[in-house]
Amino acid sequence: MTEADEIEDRGGVAWLPLAAAVVALAGLADSIYLTVHALTAVPVPCSIIEGCETVLTSPYAEIAGIPLAAFGAVSYFLAFSLALMTAFGNRGLWKFFGTLVVFMALFTAWLLYLQAFVIGAFCQFCLISAATTFTLLIIFVISKLRRA
Repeated sequence: MTEADEIEDRGGVAWLPLAAAVVALAGLADSIYLTVHALTAVPVPCSIIEGCETVLTSPYAEIAGIPLAAFGAVSYFLAFSLALMTAFGNRGLWKFFGTLVVFMALFTAWLLYLQAFVIGAFCQFCLISAATTFTLLIIFVISKLRRA
């Protein structure tokens, strides 16, 4: 089985990486939204669950004065770029995408732990980001299982 078969190549476009690119765009939008709110100090409206401000103003919401959402935006942009380049021909980048997504998922698991057990509150936008990251991981895992 070739690398192209591994990621389901049809008509020159690899569909799993293309799906990953679309999902990564959703994560990018969410992260940019949170970054803008963090940098402008405008409260984030929580309409589904309460706790956004508790999470987003906690000491865990930034590293060296940079909002975590900004790091998320960079990560999602990289995931989008790698997935899109893979979808349209550069199949070797799919391994880099997978590595990035595994690290994103591990960090996301840590952030979920912090929300649940340290901060004691959840942010709906953070949960959307977590779902997006785990969806990217699932897409990558599916691509590897199809190869086996």
